[in-house]
Amino acid sequence: MTAAKEYIESVYQKVELRGPHQKEFLQAVREFFNTIEPAIENNPDYIKWNVLEQMVEPERIITFKIPWMDQAGNVQINKGYRVQFNSANGPYKGGLRFHPTVSESILKFLGFEQTFKNSLTGLPIGGGKGGSDFNPKGKSDADIMRFCQSFMTELYRHIGPQLDVPAGDIGVGGREIGYLYGQYKRLVGPETGVLTGKPVVMNGSLGRTEATGYGLVYYTEEMLQANNKSFSGQKVIVSGSGNVAIYTIEKVHEYGGTVIACSDSNGYIYDENGIDVALLKDIKEVRRERLTSYNKEGSRYIEGSVWDLEVAYDIALPCATQNEIDGEKAEKLIHNGAYCVSEGANMPSTLEAVDLYIENGILYGPAKAANAGGVATSTLEMAQNSAHGHWTMEQVDEKLKQIMVNIFKSVNETCQEYDLGNNYLAGVNITSFVKIADAMIHQGIV
Repeated sequence: MTAAKEYIESVYQKVELRGPHQKEFLQAVREFFNTIEPAIENNPDYIKWNVLEQMVEPERIITFKIPWMDQAGNVQINKGYRVQFNSANGPYKGGLRFHPTVSESILKFLGFEQTFKNSLTGLPIGGGKGGSDFNPKGKSDADIMRFCQSFMTELYRHIGPQLDVPAGDIGVGGREIGYLYGQYKRLVGPETGVLTGKPVVMNGSLGRTEATGYGLVYYTEEMLQANNKSFSGQKVIVSGSGNVAIYTIEKVHEYGGTVIACSDSNGYIYDENGIDVALLKDIKEVRRERLTSYNKEGSRYIEGSVWDLEVAYDIALPCATQNEIDGEKAEKLIHNGAYCVSEGANMPSTLEAVDLYIENGILYGPAKAANAGGVATSTLEMAQNSAHGHWTMEQVDEKLKQIMVNIFKSVNETCQEYDLGNNYLAGVNITSFVKIADAMIHQGIV
């Protein structure tokens, strides 16, 4: 066993000992550790400074009670979190998630991934994540406003434009960000740069809604072209039907591909002629209905996972949630002919699935690179707020595309430098690790 591998394993054992029940966080750490040995072998200072153990421990975890009164007059209690993971490259940056599954383990995994994702953008931001086990589904606007006001009454103490800039995530869109900012303004005063993902009328950025989906396609197209392929003429499956999935589908169609399926939490639409984006937007963004409302000749709604669909296709773009593709589903998509998997969701593939991608030579775009478009555009929003300016949709989209292209180029260069072939997972992890590790060494023990 090399000194680098021995060091990596010793750090992982400590992480496991500190949080043996934090399965999502441990999975994210294990996946990362499996690939970075060449970088540590290449620079003994990483062991000397114990960079890895510093890197896997969040700089700060804030937990707090969120009391609020619903419209029926009942007092409700939820739990809130902000995980400020790593600030080596700049202020903490990462979304807020409102969902019943939110836990410390989920947010540590997301914050850990966010740190590396943010470094890949080349923008001066660190990594963080936060949220609550509050479920906004089925709640009235008044209930959501009161909850957001109570949440921000605690969170405001821990954030700021030069400290920590939260954004939206699952369950937190423009409405929630608006309520959160309104309460921040009451407590602190006007400071538009403290949150991103704001509605455009509140100095938000054009293109933020589309950014993660568009960015996923820009990154994937660059990866495909590097391997003499393209979206053009390809059949694609996209999981999910929220913002990321909708705008992924829209951009795939612009690039000449055909998305034949998309999903929600109960099932999926199979439309061999291609998902009707206008109809999908009407169902999800206007009517806010389930996919069962997708009634188009030649399409059908099927209960279950979209990754169980037995048809031939070329490219898989998981955009729903973590661990949606396990080993069995990975085997199915490979059997169906998929040669590319690129991730719009955070950690949608289990460790077993990722291993199968690598073993079978699948062109694999890991989430921390492929879905960096959202945070990239959030950071562009910070720049606009700082300059008291506003860019057009075309300007934002062009900057986003260039960022995503540059991410792939830097990953590809790392693959060449370390003789990794097309193992873009290792390329992504080493690229981001080295950038953060070097910044941490320059700053000393902090």
